[in-house]
Amino acid sequence: MIPDARAGGRPRKATSRELVDAILYFLRAGIAWRLLPHDLPPWQTVYYYLRRWQEEGVWQHIHHTLVLADRERCGRQASPSAGILDSQSVRTADQKGAKRATMRARRSLGANATS
Repeated sequence: MIPDARAGGRPRKATSRELVDAILYFLRAGIAWRLLPHDLPPWQTVYYYLRRWQEEGVWQHIHHTLVLADRERCGRQASPSAGILDSQSVRTADQKGAKRATMRARRSLGANATS
């Protein structure tokens, strides 16, 4: 489901598997891009493919396919036949809190060295 490299350009130095592993590592670890381990592709490359695949809808397609496969694995229909929505209203307009007079905080004269 991961697209191949575009034809006519420079060939990829990193394989698709390495790129996916690096993206999953980044998401799982919750680290900064620059802190990706050095045995993974460069962070700029990983970031580029993550954003490109997001824009192309690759991740949504993978997610949808995995959801369908998981539903079939559990013995359910691949696509749900019905949906249930549950909502709860919370009334906030009738709640009255204590009204208090608020005053502006005074500034201490010692706070400013020039005064």
